Formats: sequence, structure tokens, C-alpha cells
Amino acid sequence: MNQTAVSPSRPEVLAPAGDLGRLKAALQYGADAVYLAGKEFGMRGGVPNFDPEQLAQGVELAHEKGVKVYVTANTLQRNDEIERYPEFASYLKQIGVDAVIINDMGALMLTKQYAPDMELHVSTQSGITNYQTARAFYELGAKRVVLARELSLEEIAEIRAKTPADLELEVFVHGAMCMSVSGRCLISNYLTDRDANRGQCAQPCRWRYHLVEEKRPGEYFPIVEEPGAGTYILNAKDLCMIEHLDQLVQAGVSSLKIEGRAKSAYYVAVVTNAYRMALEDYLAHPKDWVLPDWLGEEVRKVSHRRYSTGFYFGKPDQYYDKVGYIRTYESAAVALDWRDGWLKVAQRNKFSVGETLEAVIPGEHFLPLPVTALEDEDRNAIPNACHAEMIAWLPCETPLEPGIVIRRATGQKG
Repeated sequence: MNQTAVSPSRPEVLAPAGDLGRLKAALQYGADAVYLAGKEFGMRGGVPNFDPEQLAQGVELAHEKGVKVYVTANTLQRNDEIERYPEFASYLKQIGVDAVIINDMGALMLTKQYAPDMELHVSTQSGITNYQTARAFYELGAKRVVLARELSLEEIAEIRAKTPADLELEVFVHGAMCMSVSGRCLISNYLTDRDANRGQCAQPCRWRYHLVEEKRPGEYFPIVEEPGAGTYILNAKDLCMIEHLDQLVQAGVSSLKIEGRAKSAYYVAVVTNAYRMALEDYLAHPKDWVLPDWLGEEVRKVSHRRYSTGFYFGKPDQYYDKVGYIRTYESAAVALDWRDGWLKVAQRNKFSVGETLEAVIPGEHFLPLPVTALEDEDRNAIPNACHAEMIAWLPCETPLEPGIVIRRATGQKG
């Protein structure tokens, strides 16, 4: 599934990996490539990320499945950090990383010097909004550019038409959107002394704001007409382009990037699986393609804000008036083993006899799992699996491989 060459006619599905567990989920559920970070230089400082040993292990696991690994080194580096970067780049070359995602021009030049055979991908942080800039990075050695998120499909198609055919174009298709669009934001640094451009964003764009007049301290005025509501004036909706994969392919993109290194393994599994199947469905039936309804529902079975198509079709209705997420499903368990009609699982959230769970099957429709009985690790009957990480057995006629994600409905309405 994962060995096909990347091209504008068959783009890759690029999945996030915040740690080894999430990496394994991406591999199991159909990613062509994964992007991740070491302990330094990456733009997601609030996730576990990978130490040197884990990086090597992750590359080995991915390459065993024919999946590429891209390492993010896209922070704006200070003097002391840029001094450490050559050693990092050399290590990435040593363990066989396929590409490094960079923003800093010094890091680009150092990568060419210390890892000359490694692909260079230019980060969305660089704000590439036109074909001349894309060409300039190509001439500097870039194999791929990650286009700015404020571009329309029409603009992307023009960039494709006016850049070298072997320059790959990567775009975001799903996940959280930064209010600063391409991610170059100073608000967090200004308000909290946590620099978003160095991977430490406190997400002040998600906070609830009121207006205060300086001579009326303590009086908070809402910035909308609805009394008392306040306004999340900077809070962006999540991006979702699964219904428009045909237009993305026709625009000539090479890589479909899913945001979410800080999201759970369940999120990575479900969203990667949905985009993989949607892309395969389109490629099999490109004429008059319409996304199957059940696949559209899959991306609504993960925790998300209200969805938007971003800037792809012009100026978006982007801002989200709530701070919380929509959660209609959650991870219930992960499959460990199957024997004689019973499935051994590790619990993730409480589930009980009488519920119907769903097993998320790579490349297939989900499998309903009625919990008609439940046993603990010692095969004693129990009414529910209520302890974190506990081992349980439930009836399942279909053999399921280890790592399969099993979910439950939460009862919350989206």
C-alpha cells in the first residue's frame, strides 16, 4: 500500500507522529510518509517527540513498511541552537531519515553541507505564496515546498504550472488551523514569553476575549452583540478537505498533510485511514467522484472543532465561537491478540457489556463489535472494563491484528 511513487497524479498521505505510539498508528493505517521531530528544532514542543534512539527506531519501523520519514527542524534557531544543528543533521543522515523540513536559511545551508543527500522540504513557516518563491527554494536545493495555508486551489494550480515538474508541492488537508495561517505568530511570545516560532506556543488564539476600557477596570464588554458571550476572535475552525480530494489532486499537489502531532494515536489512526481510503476511492473512480458518506463521518468520529475548508475556495468562514471540541466518539481499547472467537484488548476508556463498539479496520469499513460478554485478564466474567490500561477479553468472530483501534460512542451530540 505504501510503496507507490509520489506524483501530482498520485499524492502521498502524510501523517503526524508525536511519539512512537502515534507513529505505529500511522504505519498501520496507511500513511505513505510520516513527519515527526527530535527533542530540538521542531515546532511542537508540547509533545513527547523522539530522542535519538527513538528516532532511529522510528525510521527503521517506517522503512520496513516502505514508509518515508520526514523530520521537522523548522524553528527559528538562535546562535546556540544553530551551533548544535550540524550534529543533528549528521545524525539524521546516519539513521537514514528521508527528508528534513526546514524554515531557517542557515539550517538549509547546513543541511546541504552535513547531510548532502537528504531531501530538503521547506516548511509552511516560510510563507510560500507564489511560484517565484517556490522556484527560488528549488534553485537552493529544495525537493519540496510546503505551501502557505492562505492559498486557494486556483493559486496552487498556477504554482504547479509555473514551477519545475520535479518540485513537489505539499499542502495541509486536515487538522487545527493557526489564526496566523502560515504559523508565523508573535502573540504567545508577547503574552506568555513562550515563542510559537520555537515550538512553545501557548495558543492564546484559543482564549476567550472581552473588550476593557482603561478607565473602567474590571468591566468586560463582549465584542459581539450577544450579551455575556464574549468572543473567540482569533479562534480558527479545524481544516477538513476530505470531500475535495479530487480537486486537490487536479490542482497538482504531491502530498496531503494531516496536522496533529499533539493529537492521540486514535486520532492519527482514524484520520489517516479515512484519507487513505478516500484517496484510493477517488483514484479508482476519478470521473464524477463523490466521497462515500460513511468516510465523511469517519473524520467526525475524532475530537475536532467545527470544520472548514480553509482558504481553498476563497476567504473562509474560519473563526470558531467556542473553545471546546466536538467529541462524539472516543478510543475504548486497542487490540492485543485474537484467540478462538475472543479478542484480547488493552482498555483506553471505560466500556461495558451491552454497548456496541466499533473496530477501525485499515483500508476497510469499520467493524461493529457488540459487547455481549466481557472477561478480565484471568477470564473471569466482568460487567465492564473500568480500570485504565486493564486487559480484557470480548467476543469477536473476526480475527483482528494487534494495534487495531476500537472506539465507543460518547453520547455527545456534535
